[in-house]
Amino acid sequence: MNRAIFTFSAIFVALLLSYGLHQALDVAPTEATMGNVQRIFYYHASSFAVAFAMFGVNLIASVFYLLRRKTSLALAADAIAVSAAELGVIFCSIGLMGGMLWAKPVWGIWWTWDARLTSTFVLWLIYVSYLMLRRLAEGDQAPTLAAALAIFGFVDVPIVYMSIRWWRTQHPQPVIFGEAGQSGLDPAMLTALLVNIGAFLCYGAVVFAVRYKLERARQALREVQAIRSIELARMEAR
Repeated sequence: MNRAIFTFSAIFVALLLSYGLHQALDVAPTEATMGNVQRIFYYHASSFAVAFAMFGVNLIASVFYLLRRKTSLALAADAIAVSAAELGVIFCSIGLMGGMLWAKPVWGIWWTWDARLTSTFVLWLIYVSYLMLRRLAEGDQAPTLAAALAIFGFVDVPIVYMSIRWWRTQHPQPVIFGEAGQSGLDPAMLTALLVNIGAFLCYGAVVFAVRYKLERARQALREVQAIRSIELARMEAR
């Protein structure tokens, strides 16, 4: 991403996020039961939308890496995978914290171990483990092991999404696509939610592009360091 494209993208995302904030705080009506605390929902759901999208990118890149790990495209796929996983964990963390901030005034507790919250926490743990594995494991096997873990970990994503449909939970039932595919939201609320989801996805895409570029630079640096280490070893052996 060159500087001009990045600048344009950053300005566009800033405007879109600002418009989303306006929709969430000013345009969307106040929910009758929960009051203004319900407005956290627009950012809670948007954060998880980005997290799930990034975990999906991580899955695709991990599968590609395992299939083509002996080709020149493997390093790019690995960079995509780790960049997406890091952002997925960040946005998943934001979503969890937003949910806790919403739960305290509405439920009277910060956390409850129902199916939706527990499966989401397990998802967060899986991808944190993925990042720890990449950092702590040594040798060329680390990306391969991490890719296998990523494929396993993504299985929890549809479980998280469907948990409130499969089990009775304290978490609210679906409001975007409820029974018969109908939305349970006021039209202005639905607009605010969709605008914020779009804004967050665009923001995630821009940050992902920057993070991917950084990871490719790190890969290039590691290659240079490895070549220099070999050259020094040869010089010392003479």
